[in-house]
Amino acid sequence: MFLNILLAILTGAPAGEALPGTRELTLQGDLAAQMVEGVDRFVTRELEASAETRGKFWNRDYNSAEAYNQSVAPNRERLLKIIGAVDHRLPFAALEYVSSTDSPALVSQADGYSVHAVRWPVFEGVHGEGLWLEPERKPIAQIIALPDADWTPETLVGLSPELPPEAQFARRLAEQGCRVLIPVLIDRSDTWSGNPAFRMTNQPHREFIYRMAFQMGRHIIGYEVQKTRALVDWFAQNDEGKTPIGVIGYGEGGLLALYSAAVDTRIDAVVVSGYFQSRQRVWEEPIYRNVWRLLTEFGDAEIASLIAPRTLIIEASVGPEVEGPPEPREGRSGAAPGRLVSPPTESVKAEFDRASQFYKKLGAGENLVLVAGSDAALAGLLTALSFNDELKLSGRSPTDRRENFDPQPRLHRQFQELVQFTQKLLRQSEFRRREFWSKADRSSLEAWTESCKYYRDYLWDEVIGRFPPPSVPANPRTRLVYDEPNWKGYEVMLDVWPDVFAYGILLVPKDMEQGERRPVVVCQHGLEGRPLPVVQPSDEPAYNGFGAKLADRGFIVYAPQNPYIGGDKFRVLQRKANPLGRSLFSFIVRQHERTLEWLSELPFVDPERIGFYGISYGGKTAMRVPALLGNYALSICSADFNEWIKKNVTVDHQYSYMFTGEYEMPEFDLGNTFNYSDLAGLILPRPFMVERGHHDGVAPDEWVAYEYATVRRLYTVLGIPERTRIEFFNGGHQINAQGTFDFLHRWLSWPKREIK
Repeated sequence: MFLNILLAILTGAPAGEALPGTRELTLQGDLAAQMVEGVDRFVTRELEASAETRGKFWNRDYNSAEAYNQSVAPNRERLLKIIGAVDHRLPFAALEYVSSTDSPALVSQADGYSVHAVRWPVFEGVHGEGLWLEPERKPIAQIIALPDADWTPETLVGLSPELPPEAQFARRLAEQGCRVLIPVLIDRSDTWSGNPAFRMTNQPHREFIYRMAFQMGRHIIGYEVQKTRALVDWFAQNDEGKTPIGVIGYGEGGLLALYSAAVDTRIDAVVVSGYFQSRQRVWEEPIYRNVWRLLTEFGDAEIASLIAPRTLIIEASVGPEVEGPPEPREGRSGAAPGRLVSPPTESVKAEFDRASQFYKKLGAGENLVLVAGSDAALAGLLTALSFNDELKLSGRSPTDRRENFDPQPRLHRQFQELVQFTQKLLRQSEFRRREFWSKADRSSLEAWTESCKYYRDYLWDEVIGRFPPPSVPANPRTRLVYDEPNWKGYEVMLDVWPDVFAYGILLVPKDMEQGERRPVVVCQHGLEGRPLPVVQPSDEPAYNGFGAKLADRGFIVYAPQNPYIGGDKFRVLQRKANPLGRSLFSFIVRQHERTLEWLSELPFVDPERIGFYGISYGGKTAMRVPALLGNYALSICSADFNEWIKKNVTVDHQYSYMFTGEYEMPEFDLGNTFNYSDLAGLILPRPFMVERGHHDGVAPDEWVAYEYATVRRLYTVLGIPERTRIEFFNGGHQINAQGTFDFLHRWLSWPKREIK
């Protein structure tokens, strides 16, 4: 039986009765699921349209190579920002040998070149590490060879047996007389993903780094691009740029080769193998390829345009095939879904054709080449680097002098360095946020409110992601589903955009007099929740029937459905939205905006007295939506407020989202811009309250109290300490409905009265 029909039967409400001034709601079925499906159709259309709208972010000048490079410099800077390649690289004069008493730095002596184990500094505490192939004679070119993430540098040299000789492209380039560096990439296994003191996960190592880095405005892609660029730094200073520089990569290495050449004009030529194609379905790929705002400005063709007019060779080859993260098993779970398939030939060709237009307009069409086969790719790279001899392959593989070499300790070092670097960013983040907020004027309440306009716009545009306002009339539809002694309850549906609607349940007290306008409390459910437990008279611990109890007290209550329901179905919305510079809250904010417009127009609502009260994921909503929408007169955050940046990034506490399946939680660069106290600062001067159970597993009391202290200080400094409050109670992840109810009565100016 349909959910809404069942609801009407159970509550004894007459089916079909609509709220006066609205049409009857006739849509049947699970409206929450239909909401998610509608949002999915909407964002899918936005994804499909993104390639056609990217041109507005570009102002290419094709008059000369110099003019062109100058004209795309802003795009190059934005690409660096969104892949998190923003940290200053350390200069260094020489590579460092890596050796021990049982593992020499000289790994092999082959025909015409030697192989060394080396490392090089990138950031403080972070090194690149891998193999250095140095020719016996002066090198004809300097090349960085980037393997797929699951290949070791040894595979590209023939020191391990995984690849046939013709595919060992680093070895082959060294045999031609090139200096070759092969960095270690973070792989897709899950050996160290977690903290054994708390919980291990099945997240690939790349995802584990991605999650913490994304919140800090960094990315596993950016980290490894910086390791690559550090080698370019060394190449360039070695002979003052006289020897040409090339980059070649396969699979994940192909991604890094493409991005590295796009952001670093010192790279003369690049080969991308097993990667290049349309990225419109990047949301299906592993989450460590999720780049905030990528598709608004960049597909692979646009990234290729940052390489133009330099040589770019696309090898149409079979790419890595990865069905998903490591299988969940006892003690390990929480990874995001995502798979890799070989780039389809038609997708490669179509994206190549898009890139060709940029090269042709520069008069450099011959410098963009699509090839099949590694011989053609290597020959093209060498030709682009001014070497025209015939490509040859030695018949003898090099031999590893290290007995029983195990690459795992080296990989572990690389993994741990990035973890610790990102954890250091977390520790420093409060100072970065302080710098970011330095323009906020605390000299008066008026000055603060005015200066916060910049920060509110920044939050909406750069962190949450701003969709245009609703584009269709609200077309309100309602039907009666509750008829309780003190109030009636109506299901409500409001249109927002084509296929996207807002939905909820409105409770209207029965004792309102003609012409009376009352306050509204918008009561928001948590993760996988629905309006029903909010508005049903119940003592169920989490929700405590708080919507129904408020309606019994005479408040108008609205319980909206938020789209965080359906497991991965709603998380896919986040995956699709992120490459567009949008998030789940991009939809939620506009749904609430439409809801507030409609509520404000109801003849029995006082639009100046609409408060927000959310629990858990609804508490996340309480921090974000009222910070952006000034129509909410106050906000109460229940069972969520805490030291939010630490909650998302730390690996040293059991409360961290780093160990759970909520892979949609990280928000790009939030760590350097807004913690929860900063979001509360955007709600100020409106009243703001935190409801906190001592035994709530969301976070420890100490995190909550530490973050709230900043809120309290700000309200006090600005002369309104009475407008903020925190209530600790001896309970868990639940609505307490004590101090918060008093807060609502006071600040929504509604008198307490005896409940009949």
